[in-house]
Amino acid sequence: MKIALTEIPVWWFRTFCLFGGGLSLLAISYISGQRVRLKGWEIGPLLLCMSFGMLGWHLLSAYGVMEMSAGRASIIAFTMPVWATVLARIILGEPITKLKLVSLTLGMSGLAVLIGPDLVHLKETPIGALLMLGAALAWGTGTVLFKKFSWSTSTTALAGWQLTFAGIPIAIGAVIFQLPPDWAAISEKAYFSLAYVMAFPMIFCQWAYLRSVRTFPASVAAISTIGVPIIGTYSSAFILEEVVGLQEFGALVLVCMALATILVVPTLRRNV
Repeated sequence: MKIALTEIPVWWFRTFCLFGGGLSLLAISYISGQRVRLKGWEIGPLLLCMSFGMLGWHLLSAYGVMEMSAGRASIIAFTMPVWATVLARIILGEPITKLKLVSLTLGMSGLAVLIGPDLVHLKETPIGALLMLGAALAWGTGTVLFKKFSWSTSTTALAGWQLTFAGIPIAIGAVIFQLPPDWAAISEKAYFSLAYVMAFPMIFCQWAYLRSVRTFPASVAAISTIGVPIIGTYSSAFILEEVVGLQEFGALVLVCMALATILVVPTLRRNV
């Protein structure tokens, strides 16, 4: 995202990502013989989930990542498990167990280790921080709402419909608020980044995440994403040459412990 957004306007970037990912997922669902058509009652709830989990997340995060470093942006965005866990307790009645609290504490501690020394930089980019925080809250809300309903349509199609529906207002916004980019002037690096975002985050990861939400408690599915900022931070170091060191390694250890607490320990307990 950081690479592509340096050359492609945010509204147009998100338009191509949402339509590219959504229509691809719908095609995959249809070709594989899965149920694609929505029942009448599913349209309203799906639009509600889409407004938070897709539209709010993709637009706010795209603007937020433009205002600050990709590593810091991913850290703030992935406070999402906290909001999802709290909302899952309020809306779904999911218990906040000791293991969830331990996992959240370890995970947020890892994020705190990453971001602690950089709080001064957040003061320099408060808009970016607020946008990413809003994106995290929107994603967490969308996650819990998606878990609340019992869907008849396949996960692949549900992800495809949400992305496609979200693409409509974004495309309208692109036409109204921004001139289309000069596609001939965009570098191969930016095109590759756009293609990567469409193929992996938009197609595979959207499906995989919604599948995990349908399979596991919403809070567990949300907590399992806290490894992403670590990947974002080390990827930023490798691709964007952002600096990492012992601070990032300490955060990595804490996040791995958090993931083990919520994903591995329950399995070991059942097998004892």
